[in-house]
Amino acid sequence: MSDSEIPSARFDVLWQRCVESGKSATAVEVQAELRRRLGGPDRRFHNLRHIRNCLDRFDEVASLLSDRDAVEVALWFHDAVYEPGDPENERHSARLFLALSNGANPVFRRRVCGLVMATRHQGQAHSNDRRFIEDIDLAGFGSPWEDFMREGDFLREEFAAQPDQKYYTGQVCFLAGLKRRPWFFQSEYFRGRYEAQAQENLDRLLALRAQQGYRATKS
Repeated sequence: MSDSEIPSARFDVLWQRCVESGKSATAVEVQAELRRRLGGPDRRFHNLRHIRNCLDRFDEVASLLSDRDAVEVALWFHDAVYEPGDPENERHSARLFLALSNGANPVFRRRVCGLVMATRHQGQAHSNDRRFIEDIDLAGFGSPWEDFMREGDFLREEFAAQPDQKYYTGQVCFLAGLKRRPWFFQSEYFRGRYEAQAQENLDRLLALRAQQGYRATKS
C-alpha cells in the first residue's frame, strides 16, 4: 500500500460517526484538507506514510484504548500543521481540528485536542490513551536500524534549510531527553515488543553523533 492509499472510507466513517453534523465540516472536506497538508512535497517524514504507519500501530492496540475514536482522530490531526522546528505545531494542529469540528461533542473535542498535544512528548503521560498515542507516534524508534535511519534521513530533509550543526545538536538534545526517561515506551504493550530495539537504536545513534562531534548543549 502506497503512502496515499489509506482507504478513504476509513476516515469518512470515523468522522461521520464522531464529528460530522450541520456545524462541522464534512468528512470529504476534512479528508481532502488533511491529505493536501500531509501530502505536500515538503513533507518527507511528517506525511501520509507516517499517518499510515501510525494507523497500523493503532490497529494493533485498538482494543486496549479507552476512547479509540478520539485516538484515531488525533492521529490524523497530530501533524496536520507542521513547520520544521516550530514548537507550536501540535497546538496549531489541535486548533485546526477545533475549527473543523464545531458540531462535535465538546468533551470529545477536548479529548482529541489533549491527545494531539500529547505528541509533543513532554513529561510523563498520565492517562491510558495518552501513553498509547505517544508510543504510536514514536514506534519507529523500535524499527530495525536500517529502517530507523532511513526515516531519520527523511526527517533531515524536512530541515534542509538548517545547517548540520544546529540540526544535529538539536537532535541530540531531543534524543538525550528520551534517554533520560525510565522507559522509552510508556505502555506495557509497546515496551514489551519494541523497547529493546528502541534503546539499542537510541544508544547507537547517540554514539554516532558523539563520534561526529555533536553533543547536547547545556541548558
